[in-house]
Amino acid sequence: MNALLNAALSAAERGWHVHPLRPGGKAPALHGEAHCTGAGACTTGHLKWEQRATLDSGRIRGAWALKPFNIGLAPGPSGLVVIDLDMPKPEDDADTPSGVDSFKALCERAGQAVPTTYRVRTPSGGMHLYFTAPSTVQLPSSKGKLAKRIDTRAWGGNVVAPGSTVNGLAYEVTDPAPVAKLPAWLMGALTAEPAPAQPVRIQVPRFGNRAADTALERETATVRATTEGGRNEQLLRSARAVGRFVAWGDLPRHAVEDAFQAAGESTGLPAAECRTTIRSALNWSIRTCRPRGTAA
Repeated sequence: MNALLNAALSAAERGWHVHPLRPGGKAPALHGEAHCTGAGACTTGHLKWEQRATLDSGRIRGAWALKPFNIGLAPGPSGLVVIDLDMPKPEDDADTPSGVDSFKALCERAGQAVPTTYRVRTPSGGMHLYFTAPSTVQLPSSKGKLAKRIDTRAWGGNVVAPGSTVNGLAYEVTDPAPVAKLPAWLMGALTAEPAPAQPVRIQVPRFGNRAADTALERETATVRATTEGGRNEQLLRSARAVGRFVAWGDLPRHAVEDAFQAAGESTGLPAAECRTTIRSALNWSIRTCRPRGTAA
């Protein structure tokens, strides 16, 4: 418990607003609105955990004297933006890159080096990159806006602080460098408004099998209409849906690959990423496809 208290006090000394998380977990330990009694800090109305996160050492000592709480940071009040580079989930395709790899690719596309800043390794093997937030705009948290498996924690977000443990594994500082200012190019990516959807006309070939032709036209249109954050996942799903017609000989593979390549690139996905995803999807469909008479 002393180690957790010391970590909480250390975070507060840095100007980071802390609040208790459930012991060994990531969820806030403070009561929710449904269970608010209107007493204590909530006498004038329910206060959420972000509002109750504190720098007060007395309050911190009092809270951590009760239980071995994990430590939560409220990035918004702390003037932080934390980029969460997550690992692929069990439900992800085997080719799904980690958030760390996606962030490296994002930096390369922007012509920028991976920023040097305060860095924390998470128990899953992911990374938290800490940045000071801009004073000109109140950034909200985001999920997948930069790329798949990359989230940002700012206002409204909760970060598990170093010193906390989940499943017996610790959040560990791997680079104690000073917290860097959020790079302008990342700021631009997080504040950019989605471009208005423009009609994209891509000629989808037809091969005489009505069901196959319709499936190819429908699924490529779905890919073209997908917005940032879910593009690669939709490309994978749609290519898999059409793959059975390739396995049955209704559609030539090269034509399906070309159609999905054009659809994927029209959304802004890199050409190499499209090729990898399409190849993986069609290989999976051909390998797992059931005979035509038994397919649903």
